[in-house]
Amino acid sequence: MADPANNTNSVKSVLVVGYGTMGRGIAKSFADAGFNTEVLVRDLGRAGASPQNIDLVTELPATPPDLVIESIPEQLERKIALFQQFEAAYGDGPDGPILATNTSGLPIEAIAAELRARDRFIAAHYMNPADTMPMLEVARLPETRADVFDRTIDALERTGRSVIKLQKPVTGFLINRLQHAILHEAYHLIETGVVTVEDVDAFARNLFGPRMCITGLIEQKDLSGLDVHALAQQSIVPALYHSDQPTRILQDKYEAGDFGAKSGRGFYDWTNRDAKAYRAKAQARLGDLITFLRAD
Repeated sequence: MADPANNTNSVKSVLVVGYGTMGRGIAKSFADAGFNTEVLVRDLGRAGASPQNIDLVTELPATPPDLVIESIPEQLERKIALFQQFEAAYGDGPDGPILATNTSGLPIEAIAAELRARDRFIAAHYMNPADTMPMLEVARLPETRADVFDRTIDALERTGRSVIKLQKPVTGFLINRLQHAILHEAYHLIETGVVTVEDVDAFARNLFGPRMCITGLIEQKDLSGLDVHALAQQSIVPALYHSDQPTRILQDKYEAGDFGAKSGRGFYDWTNRDAKAYRAKAQARLGDLITFLRAD
């Protein structure tokens, strides 16, 4: 079989827009895999030294890259304007670059609503840290061409990632919808005094997480018996917290400026803890776990 990297239709050059934590990780994942990788930044002085095999630029390259991935803050108007800028620079024809958003929660159909080149638009949703996590998800619009979908997946797989394929646009994609469904219930149970924050995290770390690592979410129910699962669902689902409103316990913290480790206080007190060292240790342990699971 021919090497996809030698295919004239394959993605070879990538432009990442946004140089925060996610943008840096996305760019690194492509550069490490041998792609021609550029990152668009506002100010070279503030950006610091260019990482290995990554070029920092302050203007859109004159030669269109094969793939553009935006990873700017989650503000719909800014993303819409940015993609319009891409379209103005590189045209709306079928041969222009693939236009990808890394949004985690905004409706992708809204981001692309003003574009004429919606056939080249796609979502590539990374998880943090982008250069460590082995999986991401790709979602298409109804207008997204099949070859755009396939070329994007091929490029991402060549960076060593597994790809979850979403054939329809859905807010939050698969990963965040599942995460927020669990968190919505967890926040409710904390808010109503049923359990503590520490109880929830202890369950996630010591029982839920390890079991999901081995058998997944659905396969585990096959193994334990769908008869037991179906009967439990009949009694438990009606009792779940079904509000369609964000929980106050989280929104109150946000409104008070309690953003977690970055502000010193969230659900936990970080004022006397080295959050940077803790985060680095957690990332290293996550990398070790991923390596262990891949060796199976």
